[in-house]
Amino acid sequence: MIVDTHIHLDDERYKDDLNEVINRAKQNGVEKFIIPAADPDTLMRAVRIAQEYDDVYFAVGVHPYEAQKYDRALLEEYIVHPKCVAVGECGLDYFRLPKDEDEIAKEKELQKRIFVDQIELAKSYDKPLIVHIRDASRDSQAILEDLAGERGGVLHCFNADSELVKLSDKGFYFGIGGVLTFKNAKKLVEIYPRLPKDKLLIETDGPYLTPHPHRGERNEPAYCTLVAEKMAELSGLSRAEIEGLSTKNTKRLFGI
Repeated sequence: MIVDTHIHLDDERYKDDLNEVINRAKQNGVEKFIIPAADPDTLMRAVRIAQEYDDVYFAVGVHPYEAQKYDRALLEEYIVHPKCVAVGECGLDYFRLPKDEDEIAKEKELQKRIFVDQIELAKSYDKPLIVHIRDASRDSQAILEDLAGERGGVLHCFNADSELVKLSDKGFYFGIGGVLTFKNAKKLVEIYPRLPKDKLLIETDGPYLTPHPHRGERNEPAYCTLVAEKMAELSGLSRAEIEGLSTKNTKRLFGI
């Protein structure tokens, strides 16, 4: 069994065939799904999907690109829902910063403030974090080392930064997805064997980051099998062993 620990089933690109997407996943051994929150505007859709499907869960949170929409009261309304398993995806993303220096500083400060508040929210409700980091490893690491709670979380779409591997000691897991199968993912392939096996999770980040050989298509949970195969190859384990340990890790972190 595989759990897709990061799949945006609330995305419009699944709207017309969601049932088929879930059925295809289950036919391929992907049995459970976690919808990370990104935009408050789609949170209710994620909640509805989780209520409709027994094996779908959701998180509450705001992606750094949507930091201006952050509403803690809204997140607190749904964090107590029995299908809510985490806070996120939250974090820092400096990939698309403004060009003006003052605006850059303001954007970074906003992202940091909202990230910190979501960390505190997770601690208040004893939830793990789903963390998004892009071009912001040092700032993210400093914040997590200083403020993250005992529940830890997952570094979603792990970016292969060797310094972030240290966060495994703080209870953080590593979300491995389709990027591992990319031909240009040399850095991730090189660092992957250094990741603790008891901290590995499988994800798709669908509809994005579709694994080889389906790049260019919409990603979906059924493709977790391709990620598991590559993980098995690099780990020197069978795919069944990778599926077993990642599912055990998922249960330990998210309780599902």
